[in-house]
Amino acid sequence: MTQLWDFSGGIHPAENKHLSTSRPITDAGLPEVLVLPLQQHIGEPAEACVAVDDRVLKGQKVADVTGGMGVPVHAPTSGTIESVSLQPVPHPSGMSDWCITLKPDGKDEWAPLNPVTNYRDLDRETVLERIRDAGISGMGGAGFPTNIKLRPPRDRKVNTLILNGAECEPYITADDMSMRENAGEIIAGLRIMAWVLRPERVVIGIEDNKPEAISALRKAAEGTQTEIAVIPTKYPSGGEKQLIQILTGMEVPSGGIPADIGVMCQNVGTAIAVSAAIHRGEPLISRVTTVTGDAVTDPGNFEVLIGTPIDYLLAQAGPTQNKLHRLVLGGPMMGYTLETPAVPVVKTTNCVIAATATELPDPAPEQPCIRCSMCAEACPMELLPQQLFWYSKSGELDKAEHLNLFDCIECGACSYVCPSSIPLVQYYRAAKGEIRVQQAEQLKADRARERFEARQARLEREQQEKEQRRKERAKAAAEAQAKKQAEAEKAEAEGQPADDRAAKATLVQEALARKKAKAQQQAETKAGASETSTSSEPTPDIDALEKQLAQATAKLNTMQSMLEDARAENADNVEKLERAVTKNHDRVKRAEEALAEARLSVAATDTQPTDS
Repeated sequence: MTQLWDFSGGIHPAENKHLSTSRPITDAGLPEVLVLPLQQHIGEPAEACVAVDDRVLKGQKVADVTGGMGVPVHAPTSGTIESVSLQPVPHPSGMSDWCITLKPDGKDEWAPLNPVTNYRDLDRETVLERIRDAGISGMGGAGFPTNIKLRPPRDRKVNTLILNGAECEPYITADDMSMRENAGEIIAGLRIMAWVLRPERVVIGIEDNKPEAISALRKAAEGTQTEIAVIPTKYPSGGEKQLIQILTGMEVPSGGIPADIGVMCQNVGTAIAVSAAIHRGEPLISRVTTVTGDAVTDPGNFEVLIGTPIDYLLAQAGPTQNKLHRLVLGGPMMGYTLETPAVPVVKTTNCVIAATATELPDPAPEQPCIRCSMCAEACPMELLPQQLFWYSKSGELDKAEHLNLFDCIECGACSYVCPSSIPLVQYYRAAKGEIRVQQAEQLKADRARERFEARQARLEREQQEKEQRRKERAKAAAEAQAKKQAEAEKAEAEGQPADDRAAKATLVQEALARKKAKAQQQAETKAGASETSTSSEPTPDIDALEKQLAQATAKLNTMQSMLEDARAENADNVEKLERAVTKNHDRVKRAEEALAEARLSVAATDTQPTDS
């Protein structure tokens, strides 16, 4: 007999499960249109890989995640793509998201499948890739991609694999009926996951209020090493962390995951999907969903194609419109009210409750907290709901986070027992959302700062390297000059020329001096002539000046191009080229000024009156 432990808190709400277990799982049929949201799981949204008017086959991939964490979406039947557009999706906010609309053709024609005769002949990575290609994500919670969950970090060996069949939330019986009718398929999928993980222990946890399912699983598990652990009925024993504590006595650390303590949980529906993907090659295109509540005349569980509109599904259960007061997606504890039934069934849709006003009345007005501590007694995570409520309401989010706000599993037990009708879980969800937004903004700011600091460090490093090269060149030039001077002095002392280069340098200096003196003499002569007779000034040569300006500009462009190349190659002659560019800038400027003055002079001459 399996040893069991207990967890703190918990409640015992009315189960109301009998409403939907009186008949077998029924095929919901084929609606007129199927709406396939591109994001049905945690991670990146898929991108459509089909276009409008394309004909697709049943099981054909219509969208996939090209980068990041995610799984593809498949066509639940054959038909034609009508649109890829924004449409309402099941979400507490009532928002719209990108969806593919498929018009079935009624032929239900399958795409080619690739079943596996013996998965043990494959390597584990191939099996995990097949699970991903089948579009399988967790079907009992937030929809975490199954292939990623089955690949824990190398340093975290999974010793215990748990299949969660507790299904503790009121009204929901999808897993119960699946275990009754598809126990063999569940065990087959569980064995595949156990083969991938190689745990020491495999156990199915199931509440004692499901005797038919318990019997079916025990029969299907005969001859295997799988334990069937029957646990007491208490909400939320089906929570991942609570079920782990019940079956192992260990607690998942705050902020951690089950793999941190060597445990992994999977859902009953996920096991069925894994078996279908490996043994038959079928992708995840349908699931079992409970339709229940006093506002339907024929409640039950339906095998529903992914993308089926909720209003179509309700019609299969015989809704009584004049009784329908509230439509809830999920259970009464963790689900949310739908504003419209025009949203599709997705991979995580396990229940739809069509409730009357008596069954699920409008919540009572919120009253002040009376500090009764009933919420703390009911909390299965041993948190401080009252204190978290005050911090969340007042916007003291750092304090709420410090009190482990993110350990809250949003089970609703605190709200259920609150005598003041305070919607505690709604406050916690809002606070979590605000914290996530702040963290995302902070992360963005941190990355921007890191990029700026890296750029500044790079620029400083380049400047230091440039300065170091300049100093090295200056040092080398000084050493060469000193050496040259020393040789000249030595030669002079010995009465001999240092070398031909020194002699040539002397001649060059003398020639430059003579040229400078001649230019100065010519300038003085020209100035004297100008003073004696201004009327004899020659007319400026505009063409020559324009040619000089063009030559100077072309040379400047050439020097600038050479400078840019030198900078790109980090050459040693950068400073020399910079001086040359500056010098050529001055030449261009002088040429422009000379041309402008010449043009003014010519214009003045043309307008001067002549003697008659």
